Amino acid sequence: MAHKPFPDPPSWSERFTSVGVTGTNGKTSTTSFLAAILDDFAPPVPRTTTLGLYLGAEQQADLPQTYRGFIRLMERARDRGARFASLEVTSEVLAQGFAQKWPFRAAIFTNLSHDHLDAHSSPEHYFASKAQLFLHLPPGATAVLNGADEVAPLLAEVTPAHVNKLFYGVPSRGTPQLPLDVSAQDIRLSWEGTRARVVALTEAARALELPEQLELGAIGEIFLENALAAFVMATALGVPADRAARVLASQRAPRGRFEVVHRQPYVVIDYAHTPDALSRTLRTARALCEGELWVIFGAGGNRDKDKRPEMGKAAAGADHIVLTTDNPRDESPQAIAEAIAGGLRGVEGAPHPQIQLDRAHAISQALRNASPSDTIVIAGKGHELGIESAGALQGTGDHVLVERALRVRG
Repeated sequence: MAHKPFPDPPSWSERFTSVGVTGTNGKTSTTSFLAAILDDFAPPVPRTTTLGLYLGAEQQADLPQTYRGFIRLMERARDRGARFASLEVTSEVLAQGFAQKWPFRAAIFTNLSHDHLDAHSSPEHYFASKAQLFLHLPPGATAVLNGADEVAPLLAEVTPAHVNKLFYGVPSRGTPQLPLDVSAQDIRLSWEGTRARVVALTEAARALELPEQLELGAIGEIFLENALAAFVMATALGVPADRAARVLASQRAPRGRFEVVHRQPYVVIDYAHTPDALSRTLRTARALCEGELWVIFGAGGNRDKDKRPEMGKAAAGADHIVLTTDNPRDESPQAIAEAIAGGLRGVEGAPHPQIQLDRAHAISQALRNASPSDTIVIAGKGHELGIESAGALQGTGDHVLVERALRVRG
């Protein structure tokens, strides 16, 4: 793939302790949790995520989400005396050599699963792109790695020996692939947030003086996993552990990430658009749901087609599955929905999916038919404000669609 190389960064870029966060899922949440902790400790902290560019709590809405916009953000941070930066880093920009240009001093790896194979020639290229962030860390840098992810051993192997590595993990990710430094156990979920016991398993972790309990305003083990990564990184960078924990206790998930927008029934808007993310989101919803579980989702067009049947399989545990339109771009929404439905065939006990391509109607229909004790998960678009179709952005985002449906429902 030919790309225009990034220009050399300005000389003042070295003044920041820039932390890069990469992985398939959880980048925005992890970046945001880390930024909140660091902003409490040494404000202001510039933050780049899928949701936009921020300086402290202030979104820099006038800046484009481009390299030029990024440099302008960092200039503003420099002028206000910023010391830290929390930066979400995608596989695409890493494949273009961003980590070889911008001086990262620390990095977090969240996880790796099926996604973005339309932008990468193979799963190996996808992993190699993510690994660039770690390959170019300087001596004395810190890498916080999800030790329960199956690629953790390989990522740890290619990360230079001069980098300090810390491994974290949570039970839902599976058996640790490497000895963990920090684990979260006894995880308890409620509609108000998540709580867990923090276990320091090595001398390196015990030196961080982590508290026994970690509380989070965000709902779900996936957010606990992301918060644990941010927590370990922040304490490794010098933030007192009790101070970091206090900040996390007040943190909600970013917009469109398991965001509860209505109760009775519970309506959750979530950005989950990969098989792994959808599966974990529905697992969280099922654990909290007192009635029946509904899921409304689709898949993007002109993107990785292989994940579509896997998305269907990920939804098989719901009681009601409604397949709808999600950024079809130049493809047929009906064909995409049928490909997702194909993944459900042969899954024992899976409900028969309903195809309702009008996303607004799919949401309003579910709200009319759900009982007060049910939970409705609207997945795939999260914070996005419309549907990409035929080269244009059409309609509106899920938040507005839910509001409209509730008004009609009364």
